[in-house]
Amino acid sequence: MTDTPIRSGRRPARALPLAPALRLARPSDTWFKPALSVVAASAAPQLTLLALGRLDLVMYTMAGSLCALYGHGLPYARRAGAVAGVVLGMTASLAVSLVAASLTASTAVLIAVGALLAAAQKVLCDATRIGPPGHVIFTFVSSAALFAPQRPEQIPGHLALTLCAGGFAWLVAVAPALVRREGPERRAVARALEAAAACAAAPGPRTRNAAAAAVHAAWQCLLASGRPTPVRRALERLVVHAEAAFATPRPGGGTVDPDRLRAWAVQARARGPVPTPPPAPGAADELYGIDAERAVLRAPEGRRAARRALLHRLGPGSPLLPVAVRTLIGCALAGYLCAALGVGRPYWAIVTAASLYQANITLSWNRTLQRTLGNLLGVLVFAAALPVSRISPLALVCCCLFFGFAAEALITRNYWLGSVAVTPMALLILEFGGAHPAGELIGDRVLDTVLGAVVGFLAATLVTNRRAAGRVERALDALGRAVADAERAGADPGAAPAARDRARRALTASLVELREAGDTAAGEWWQRALPEQRLLAAEQAGHRTLAATAERRGPGREAPPAAHAPSIGAE
Repeated sequence: MTDTPIRSGRRPARALPLAPALRLARPSDTWFKPALSVVAASAAPQLTLLALGRLDLVMYTMAGSLCALYGHGLPYARRAGAVAGVVLGMTASLAVSLVAASLTASTAVLIAVGALLAAAQKVLCDATRIGPPGHVIFTFVSSAALFAPQRPEQIPGHLALTLCAGGFAWLVAVAPALVRREGPERRAVARALEAAAACAAAPGPRTRNAAAAAVHAAWQCLLASGRPTPVRRALERLVVHAEAAFATPRPGGGTVDPDRLRAWAVQARARGPVPTPPPAPGAADELYGIDAERAVLRAPEGRRAARRALLHRLGPGSPLLPVAVRTLIGCALAGYLCAALGVGRPYWAIVTAASLYQANITLSWNRTLQRTLGNLLGVLVFAAALPVSRISPLALVCCCLFFGFAAEALITRNYWLGSVAVTPMALLILEFGGAHPAGELIGDRVLDTVLGAVVGFLAATLVTNRRAAGRVERALDALGRAVADAERAGADPGAAPAARDRARRALTASLVELREAGDTAAGEWWQRALPEQRLLAAEQAGHRTLAATAERRGPGREAPPAAHAPSIGAE
């Protein structure tokens, strides 16, 4: 694998898509969770401030309430820590902004602070892999606070409001564990079964890669969950069957029945019992070694390894750093240009530019189109909603809650559709501090959107990310080692089941990382040509090894029909 020559030369810029970026997708199967969570987390603080007659403080409680948007794909044991970290990070970002706003009125200095914060937030969110909505919420809050009047003695009280609202958002995020503690694991396993069924029914590179990613995500979710329970044991067995289906697919399903996998997916996602398929022949009592792997991850050495991996993603050679430089330069230039044109709220341009930066230029272009279209349509929605919001303070609160729900309900269809609701919500938040001329708000937002999008994307094209190809090289080397380890463990009759299964999961993770690195590099400009033949050969070799070790383990005896399969864990 490693001696395949790499083609030299530089890959030219590709044509940027238009229609695919705006095409609507199916909504996420959990779209209602962040939508309901943000409404619940926002309603209580806003109604409390309404009763106290202090709606001018909503911006500070909103900073904490928006933390309820994070962590919905994580098991509750991991979600509790992740959302707590988000709350602390949001409070720290807000603190920096409030201190800067209290110390200087210089627009140039505030824009510089905002750009630095946006770049740091982008890197940290990507490195920690917190997931959607990523750094944009942090940048929105911290940039808006930079241009809000502030006195030093007010800062502790405002930060206390953020912490209190953030604490309530944390409760909202983890409260469902009291009702359905394995809910995230069940959904992750259901997705893996559905992706495996699609691969079994129609084997091919696209379905195989999708199934590998879904199975890997399901294993990671189960590894991050709490102590083993009967439901989690059944879910682990289901993932093994999903893994066997994509590792050894046969046209038309073969010995792997796609309909059965889909039926199991429906049962896993529902509130009823989880189906319990028979274990693979020769499986260990500890169930495919996941207990041993979970123990390793939770041991002090495992935690130190996780910290080292995080530091490596933030290190000097990280592929995240060029994206951070893009964010810094784009946000700063957008802010300064808007300020030079006399716009009173340059933070909108900063947020617009910050929201564009994705893993590569192609994705950033897609986001540029989506953000611009969504914001321009959103200001029209704001113009229609403004008279309703000014009927009473309660009407204003209700409008903000409605648009908060709508944004999360629509954004999984396409980012531009969600932005149609996000834009009026962001503009209405200004109304809590007092009425503003509608024409001024709309004009500033349109100008900031256009300038932020143009300048932000220009910065993305000028700041190259040649490290994307280096990430592919590292992923190829890592996959080679994972293939060798899996072959060695599979060929050793004395190897422990836990070691064999851990090697298989590491191989799956390496395949997922290689595909992600390849897709990221393929959408990047101004870099050397990718070793596409080597990448394809490595993927094929990895999947062959995965199939061989699956067959050697005995990926599955015929299970009884789904309707008669034993079930456990009714909830």
